[in-house]
Amino acid sequence: MSKPSVLFLCVSNSCRSQMAEALLRKHAGEEFEVVSAGLEPKEIHPYTRKVMEELGLDLRSHYPKSVRDFLGKRHFGYLILVCSEAEAKCPVFPGISFRLDWPFDDPAKAEGTEEERVSKFRQVRDQIEQRILAWLRERRANRRPSLG
Repeated sequence: MSKPSVLFLCVSNSCRSQMAEALLRKHAGEEFEVVSAGLEPKEIHPYTRKVMEELGLDLRSHYPKSVRDFLGKRHFGYLILVCSEAEAKCPVFPGISFRLDWPFDDPAKAEGTEEERVSKFRQVRDQIEQRILAWLRERRANRRPSLG
């Protein structure tokens, strides 16, 4: 049986969606095919890479992807929007079983010293990880045993 696919979507695919992709792979990569994309992709923010490395997650193989690369070309069991701007701008997306809205603050908009800005990236990373873990617990608890 194939694994359900998950697409994490935000505007730029430079922070939140990249974090979510890496974190879901870390916690349940054996259960899902996971990708991320953006409506207007930009380079991955260096602080995104930094705070993920702090968890031992290397994003060197990650790159920004456009949602256009997937529209109408692939079925996703889950479309998870990780920012309210993407939620507002998200196109009608054919081939989606479930659409979930998990808006998180954009850490790239944080102001202050470098440490204050990195701290915001850590905060958002940790919020995303907690949301993913809660979703996985809920999903696993609601699974029904196979009749086969």
